[in-house]
Amino acid sequence: MTRFVMNKKDELVDNALDGMIYASPWRNLVRLQVDPHIRIVMRRDWKKQQVALISGGGSGHEPAHVGFIGKGMLTAAVCGDVFASPSVDAVYNAIINLTGDAGCLLIVKNYTGDRLNFGLAAEKARNAGFSVNMVIVGDDVALPDNPQPRGVAGTLLVHKVAGFVAERGDDLAAVTEAAETASRAIASMGVALSSCHLPDEQTGQRVPDGSVEMGLGIHGEPGVDVMPTQNSQQIVQHLLEKVMPGKDQPCALLVNNLGGMSALEMSLVTRDLIESPLSRGSRYLIGPAPLMTALDMKGFSVTCMTLTPLFEAAICAPVEVTGWVPAVEITSRQPVNATRETTAHPVQPSENPAVAAFVNRICETLIASESELNKLDAQVGDGDTGSTFAAGARQIQRECADNQLPLNVLPDLLAVTGERLATVMGGSSGVLMAIFFTAAAQHLSEGDVLPVALQQGLEKMKQYGGAKPGDRTLIDALQPAIEALVAGKSLAAAADAAQQGSDATASMGKAKAGRSSYLNSANLNGVPDPGAVAVASVFAALQTL
Repeated sequence: MTRFVMNKKDELVDNALDGMIYASPWRNLVRLQVDPHIRIVMRRDWKKQQVALISGGGSGHEPAHVGFIGKGMLTAAVCGDVFASPSVDAVYNAIINLTGDAGCLLIVKNYTGDRLNFGLAAEKARNAGFSVNMVIVGDDVALPDNPQPRGVAGTLLVHKVAGFVAERGDDLAAVTEAAETASRAIASMGVALSSCHLPDEQTGQRVPDGSVEMGLGIHGEPGVDVMPTQNSQQIVQHLLEKVMPGKDQPCALLVNNLGGMSALEMSLVTRDLIESPLSRGSRYLIGPAPLMTALDMKGFSVTCMTLTPLFEAAICAPVEVTGWVPAVEITSRQPVNATRETTAHPVQPSENPAVAAFVNRICETLIASESELNKLDAQVGDGDTGSTFAAGARQIQRECADNQLPLNVLPDLLAVTGERLATVMGGSSGVLMAIFFTAAAQHLSEGDVLPVALQQGLEKMKQYGGAKPGDRTLIDALQPAIEALVAGKSLAAAADAAQQGSDATASMGKAKAGRSSYLNSANLNGVPDPGAVAVASVFAALQTL
């Protein structure tokens, strides 16, 4: 089973390179047509006017390496198959076609295939009369005693420094020295929750649930250790201990998405990195962004570069490439303070043990159902119904435990509940439940009995939400339960009505409201609406009091 969108496997890399050329906003990338089996992408504006910078390696690390071709960085990239080094002939042809009197520098990640193929190509080019130097980057510190550390995302910082020095016209010796010095100033380490998936290849789940793999490479190879946590702060702490130079030396942090991390997760990681005491000397942030990926690997890496005046100028210099993201100077967060508006329903806390028991039972039921409701919602919606209801329940339960609720004045209790749910529950669910409780509170304060007040709250919910019975929402369970109470029936009868309404949603076919309305009936068949299940669970729990 493949996880790739592609035409033919043997055309994947070539087609992808063409796509990257089409997408370049600088319109400065072009294929060097040498042979159908050789993939070289170069600067369209290249006139051999300065030292040529050539890098490359296996594909699958996009935007590296083609995404870093352009003014201020690479002259060209030589691309192999997925995770496979390009051939000697491919590298050699890049050198002889792109190198002028100023010479050429090869920047190579420290993998055996890359060292051998780029190295032999450099020897052949020298024999042909070209001035060629090679810098091998080994920035991975996962195995500190390894005599051949891998080249990972820190390689991009070497590209940036070498590109800056070459662009200003320095000679080959100066560009080489700058690249070598930059290579010694960087340290990287990666972490992943799962490995990557190769085109048309089966990939097993190597990382245990709830754990992360530390110190892995960029080709799906195993890491050096498994850390039994997915807590961002703990993971970040471990990485920073490995990559930071210590003694608050000025440095830049590059935060690299290995391909499968969500933007939300990468933002969390970035916050934890910047706010850690271990990164106190950090001056610049590069990322978070997918820069040196490993296909769809769910993980990230952190690179630290110890700064010098040259390196600082280099990483801040503008470039005309697709993949680079500008370095951002790290400054403290400075929120704007404002006075929160006072509640629309000022109330006096009061005690009522019987009401407190009902409140706590409702909250406990919703919190205990969180995982089950999320699983149901993942089949018919966006997978957050349980978490949404549990968030509201936890807030109300905390305030009940802290004696902050007007338990002895029911209209005030419903009004406050509506306000809290509107604040802590996300999406439409929070607003709808807030409308329900707020309207019910209003009618209760005007003299209606509780069942009638709840019915009026339901009507307001239907009015604003647009759903009605039969639309496959929580209303299918809530309305029959409330109608039973209005008719003078027992809480047990209301619970039975709610359960029947909830069960009925599993066979209603196409939903007409909520997130489920975006799905076809085949996806919904046999799966009850999670909101209706939540309502039925609450009424079932209350009847036992």
